[in-house]
Amino acid sequence: MLGRHDQITNGHNIRKHGLGWSALVREDLARLLYYLRRSYTAIFGLGLVGLMIFLALFGHYIVPYPQDAGKVVRMDEVFLPPNLNHIFGTDYVGRDVFSRVIIGTQLSLTVAFSTLTLILVIGVPLGLIAGYMGGWVNTVIMRITDVFQALPPLVLAVVVASALSPSMENLILALAFTWWPVYARLVNGEVLSVKEEIYIEASRSLGAGSLYIIFKEILPNVMSPLIVRATLDMGYLILSAAGLGFLGLGSRPPAPEWGAMISSGRTYLPVTWWLCVFPGIFIFLAVFGFNLLGDGLRDALGGEA
Repeated sequence: MLGRHDQITNGHNIRKHGLGWSALVREDLARLLYYLRRSYTAIFGLGLVGLMIFLALFGHYIVPYPQDAGKVVRMDEVFLPPNLNHIFGTDYVGRDVFSRVIIGTQLSLTVAFSTLTLILVIGVPLGLIAGYMGGWVNTVIMRITDVFQALPPLVLAVVVASALSPSMENLILALAFTWWPVYARLVNGEVLSVKEEIYIEASRSLGAGSLYIIFKEILPNVMSPLIVRATLDMGYLILSAAGLGFLGLGSRPPAPEWGAMISSGRTYLPVTWWLCVFPGIFIFLAVFGFNLLGDGLRDALGGEA
């Protein structure tokens, strides 16, 4: 006899071909909830991600000095070490580091979510079209992705961001410009593996158009690896955005961007260690949380990324 987990796993591997969006969502959600209840690491990752989202949404209301995210100068409180009034200390112009780090959560998650959305908007349709159409269309799109993937994504992002003026919007464009080929290739491979299935042939025989087949039949059945990859890439995007911010290619001061805060604080190391340590801890927690959650989703949904 198969256990409950094995039954769910086998039922997921033998996809419910031809099921609509709602049925597939219910199936994946049931599998996800079942697994998460039994995975402490996935629950911990979900908790970290939930905390980061909470801080991004409500950080302005819970920090003691929300005005310190902007142009504030308190020369009488410069370089104060962590204390009861400033638990993360103060920076080189007297701003509260705790307030800036917490408010910076919103900036970092906004960059990551916006970049991921733009990546999906570009990469997923191209992968769907290339895989479904095949032939020269597939060849042209995949060769273009090969050109973009010839260089490491972060190196290419640095090149693109350097050519643009430093800002949050240009940072998002630079990261999306280098990351979309990953999703185009991922979706392309998934489409090639399912487009010849019987339920697709049945839809064609019933007169369904290409757009209907692509978005109603194929896309729902390739969502699992997409969700897994997107969750894992949220951590990579946060880390990449912080790296570009450290190089001065992201949001401009006084924006409380984690990478820029570390960059400005390294000048005063090792004496004022808190300027780098606390933004670094939050970068680690955000990336760690999304990685744990992504691993949990991969085990639960059976997606490969």
